[in-house]
Amino acid sequence: MDVNTPLPLLGGLTAHQFMRRHWQKKPLLIRQAVPGMRPLLDRAELFGLAANDDVESRLVVRQGDGWRMRQGPFSRRALPPLSQRDWTLLVQGVDLHHDGASELLQRFRFVPDARLDDLMVSYASDGGGVGPHFDSYDVFLLQAEGRRRWRIGPQKDLSLRDDVPLKILARFQPESEFVLEPGDMLYLPPRYAHDGDAQGACMTYSIGFRAPSRGELARELLLRLSDEAGDPTLYRDPSQGATTQSAQLPPMFEAFARDAIARLLKEPDALRRALGEWATEPKRGVWFEGGAKKLMGGLRLDRRSRMQFDDRHVYINGESFRAGGRDARLMRQLAQERRLSAAAVARLSPEAAELMASWCAAGWLRPDVA
Repeated sequence: MDVNTPLPLLGGLTAHQFMRRHWQKKPLLIRQAVPGMRPLLDRAELFGLAANDDVESRLVVRQGDGWRMRQGPFSRRALPPLSQRDWTLLVQGVDLHHDGASELLQRFRFVPDARLDDLMVSYASDGGGVGPHFDSYDVFLLQAEGRRRWRIGPQKDLSLRDDVPLKILARFQPESEFVLEPGDMLYLPPRYAHDGDAQGACMTYSIGFRAPSRGELARELLLRLSDEAGDPTLYRDPSQGATTQSAQLPPMFEAFARDAIARLLKEPDALRRALGEWATEPKRGVWFEGGAKKLMGGLRLDRRSRMQFDDRHVYINGESFRAGGRDARLMRQLAQERRLSAAAVARLSPEAAELMASWCAAGWLRPDVA
């Protein structure tokens, strides 16, 4: 992607301009971000996904000033009648189950893949919505079908109602209001309050981003680093004297613990590998169907596969591999373009070809028949 080419998706801004002016700074309303937008999957297909045990879904129903929420899966009979007002079906991770949704998500790769999360689809009957709220991450709200009114504002009071099962703002104070038609899109930075209600039945796509907390990321990385720790050194304290305060934590024990953590980070690539493996870990509930065991023709990443790289490694679905030279360039090309031509596959070394064959067998790679 050329980050200096104006994009209709960003209202004529280049990706560089958007990231500098708006990303995590201020909202942007984009009329006809996707001209001629039509839903990638119809209502029946969406309801079918919501009935799947492997798909995360929620049903939100507004009842006057109150709200009700249930977790899926939902049979069609478990959903309200289409004629009933004020209900919303939210289906998470549609890009994992639908090629068109996956391709739409790829259009937002002017943001690093490590930050790109998923595409959620919401179907709402007339008046449906999830109430005034804020997200802790960036979000693009793309109108796919029907019309939705959005009210937004840089909310300072983030206190929540304690009488509903949703994180709804107690005192929402909108400053702007827009009605989005199919193809229109609204970008909102983190913690920017918003409330959307359907003007008739409608469908909205939400492109969300990963925003781990520092504590969450530290916990995940330390767990991965500890899995690789092979130092068998046992704690010893030959200089420990007799104590009258046996319940007091020994300073030498604390020093030993600090040293153990420091040694986990001592190897230059250890933290980087742990981060790359975490960033490419498949989403919970994702599984792959096995594929061919031989490389034949061009290849593409399965839509559920996550692949990234740094200057020494390639990472795919939670695993890391050292790569150099031509093989590294070809693997980085696969990660960036999510496909390799037959000519590029033929240039792999025997070792790299064998590795990619194992990825095919695992279902991480598929023949590219396009």
